[in-house]
Amino acid sequence: MPVLNTEQKTVSFKIVYCGTHLSGKTANLQQIHAKLDPQGRSDLVSLSTARDRTLFFDFLSIESAALPGYKTAFQLYTVPGQVTYNATLQLVLRQADGVVFVADSQLDRQRDNIQALQALDANLRLNGHSLDRIPLVLQYNKRDLPNTAPVEYLEFLLNNRPRPWLSFEAEARAGKNVLATLNAISQVVLSSFQARQAGRLQAEAVAA
Repeated sequence: MPVLNTEQKTVSFKIVYCGTHLSGKTANLQQIHAKLDPQGRSDLVSLSTARDRTLFFDFLSIESAALPGYKTAFQLYTVPGQVTYNATLQLVLRQADGVVFVADSQLDRQRDNIQALQALDANLRLNGHSLDRIPLVLQYNKRDLPNTAPVEYLEFLLNNRPRPWLSFEAEARAGKNVLATLNAISQVVLSSFQARQAGRLQAEAVAA
């Protein structure tokens, strides 16, 4: 949930990049870090194994003027995709305000994508949330590789829902649609927050 400080006029949102291992979650944060003005973002903190896979998480904080009158921060996290680190996924997902699900577009990784999405749903439920309630954006990464599945097939496997999520084709290592994905999840998170705030104020007015 957002951390709101009305006295200091600050609000921060937590966005978690999830997906199967080696899908490109860390590459997204690396590109965001490289593309944004250093004055508006923190250093990129990565805790990795010797093989350069995320062991615990990556973290990057960026500042924005998204909400008038408030200093707004988006705190970006990644989590490891390996099943053995499921407890880490559950921990990092606590109080998340939004999720970017990074899917590997390669045909032979679709079972892994489905399992990762199922693990995300299970861990959200353990934290009192669900895929139906949390703001989420899909990113179909590695579209530059020769063995990619058609986007229509990926949509059928991962986004076959009454209200489909926004989705983007991406090449995270090259930076293609990395910022577009970030902008989309930020807007969805902000819209959700503003709707909850409006509902709270309306309820307070009725009670008064």
